[in-house]
Amino acid sequence: MSYISRNPYTEAIEHEYPDATDAQVEQALATAHSAFLDWSHTDHAQRAELLRAVGRLLTERTEELAAVLTRDMGKTIGEARAEVGTCVRILTWYADHAEKFLQPRTELAANYKGGTYQIVPSPLGIIFIVEPWNFPYYQIARVLAPQLAAGNTVILKHASNVPGAAQAWQTVMDDAGAPRGLFTNLFATHDQSARIIADPRVRGVALTGSEAAGAVIAGQAAQALKKSTMELGGADALIVLEDAEVEKAARWAAYGRHRNAGQVCVSSKRMIVVDAVYDRFVAAYLAEVGKLRTGDPFDPDTTLAPLSTEGARTDLQAQVERAVAAGATAQYVDLPVPEHGWFFPPVVLSDISPDNPAYHEEFFGPVTQLYRVADEDAAVKLANDSPYGLGGSVFTADEQRGLHVARRLDTGMVAVNRPSLGGPDVPFGGTKRSGYGRELIDLGLLEFVNQKVIGLGDIDA
Repeated sequence: MSYISRNPYTEAIEHEYPDATDAQVEQALATAHSAFLDWSHTDHAQRAELLRAVGRLLTERTEELAAVLTRDMGKTIGEARAEVGTCVRILTWYADHAEKFLQPRTELAANYKGGTYQIVPSPLGIIFIVEPWNFPYYQIARVLAPQLAAGNTVILKHASNVPGAAQAWQTVMDDAGAPRGLFTNLFATHDQSARIIADPRVRGVALTGSEAAGAVIAGQAAQALKKSTMELGGADALIVLEDAEVEKAARWAAYGRHRNAGQVCVSSKRMIVVDAVYDRFVAAYLAEVGKLRTGDPFDPDTTLAPLSTEGARTDLQAQVERAVAAGATAQYVDLPVPEHGWFFPPVVLSDISPDNPAYHEEFFGPVTQLYRVADEDAAVKLANDSPYGLGGSVFTADEQRGLHVARRLDTGMVAVNRPSLGGPDVPFGGTKRSGYGRELIDLGLLEFVNQKVIGLGDIDA
């Protein structure tokens, strides 16, 4: 494989990086392990100061770093700036709050006379993270921040089409004063990744990506008896009940489906609308989608970016054509599209039957699946009839009703009257083929630590 940054708008190559050599891989492992031996003995104040220093540099270099994202994978400059800001919030949150999650916990021990035991969170070692291209910085920060706060070190293998972003993050870490080996960007091959996972100095693996990649990496981690977390695909349902504020739901739905050109695991991909408000919602939704504007992602007026690669556009078109061949109706939203760039005009699919392949697929781009249902029960049944279970949302005027419906959904996260959850203090996780494990907040800190149990007291004979 090779690491090539090709601008999705101009279609020109921006950067090309050679694969890592085996010697570079070994050096990275040795350096990261050496860094861990020191970093694992630092106190929270020192770890927090580094996280804050990285956040300060991200803030100072927002424009420069945002431009890298726009050139690497095509997101609009506004979305790129927002991503940098999200990373700052994550780093700051862990600097402020990680310490309390890592405090030892004392419990009474029933088998000891007057005894107790402590559960002491202790760092493990190198954590290998395999990250996708759709949020090149955020996907690093959401795993890196808790692992550094917990005392671990991190080696990154990023997606092959965003090497510029990976290198930019490495530069920020170095300039912020991170000890050598604390964070290492490595342009590893697939074979080298397998060897990294198997190496005894690597103590955990975190992947965000496709189910295919997750199956491979999870299998390699299991074979090496390593703990792993997998955050995979999603086909999130956005349910609109009959008492919802329809126009508001339509605005949020259009945003939730089309931000980052629809290339978001937790995009609102399946609109499930109760019959009583279906026609109103569809009209309002199409009107909102029609307001989108394609163009140069560096133009602040552009709101729908190109897809990340030419292959992504080809694959998405093939999915739409398969859905139509199987009986679905496709309505293309007529937006002017530049003559160059990997743009994909929005498509709304309806009349999707359960035997249509689209019914069970994830569409990673601006393609909406639209379903009409009789009532709340039918909406929940349809939402749960999916191999995915990452996120979802419910729109209703009654917040308690929304909470009740949310509890019925077989998914990891549900938002009421919003398209998706988010924020540095919100746990992230999924069910079914969407993966397992949470990489944020207390579980993010404790996922890759040894919760060591220390007992005190005499044996109760």
